[in-house]
Amino acid sequence: MRPEFETFLARLYTDAPLRARFLAGPREEAERQGLTVEECAALERIDRVGLELSARSFAHKRTLKASRRARPWWKLVRAALGRPRH
Repeated sequence: MRPEFETFLARLYTDAPLRARFLAGPREEAERQGLTVEECAALERIDRVGLELSARSFAHKRTLKASRRARPWWKLVRAALGRPRH
């Protein structure tokens, strides 16, 4: 698998506007991204429901990770242990 193909797949999971364009016209978007004929054909057969579910799951995980980084570590530990604040 070419790096360009892998990069495009990763972007499909993380870039909602790209994913919308792709779902509206898979071959056209894949060709616009410079993928080979074989790669375009493979993408036309992609599991669309699975793509959307995975994209939502990854977005949720990114949101959780960002919110954890925003909270001080001791608050995370306190919350995990179920200890009240004093």
